[in-house]
Amino acid sequence: MRVHVADHPLITHKLTVLRDVDTPSPVFRSLVHELMTLLAYEGTRNVRVEPVDIVTPVAPTTGVRIADPKPLIVPILRAGLGMLDGMVTLLPSAEVGFLGMARNEETLEPTTYAERLPDDLSDRQCFVLDPMLATGGSLAAAIHFLLDRGATDVTAICILAAPEGLRAVEESVQGREVTIVVGAVDERLNENGYIVPGLGDAGDRLYGTV
Repeated sequence: MRVHVADHPLITHKLTVLRDVDTPSPVFRSLVHELMTLLAYEGTRNVRVEPVDIVTPVAPTTGVRIADPKPLIVPILRAGLGMLDGMVTLLPSAEVGFLGMARNEETLEPTTYAERLPDDLSDRQCFVLDPMLATGGSLAAAIHFLLDRGATDVTAICILAAPEGLRAVEESVQGREVTIVVGAVDERLNENGYIVPGLGDAGDRLYGTV
């Protein structure tokens, strides 16, 4: 498993505002969109392309285009939805699937309550969107869900991660083609499984519901 921390100054600046408890939901949503576009740039560094012949106003040339089969973007509901627009802005030719997962607040284990994905993901590149990599259970389960359907490599894009979550995912996906791109790796998890210092519950802050 590869981990890439996108520690660009603009990402760090936007993360600082995102973390602030006084940042209202509309600003929070806008910042997530902006951060996602920056993180998607890092996350798609190895997206597959194929050569294509074109004609410019001056001369013929050869460029590249996104290769088939098209990449699949998979936000983990519900908080991952807040990241989707930023990802699609950068990769509009990708297809989108959905995976609904929730964490049991007592056991901290993930449960899957909905999915809308192709049955066969053979030879597909998949990009999983999950803002907070905390215990790692939901993300690891989502990655295995995709690999079990034939995905050949999976990139997870997260705004924040805890060291415990990164270790848990690495242990779970041993030897598989998985990359995790994060905006920052925070200090630790608290006794309730939340990232410290973190930014709170991303879903609640995105949508203003508890």
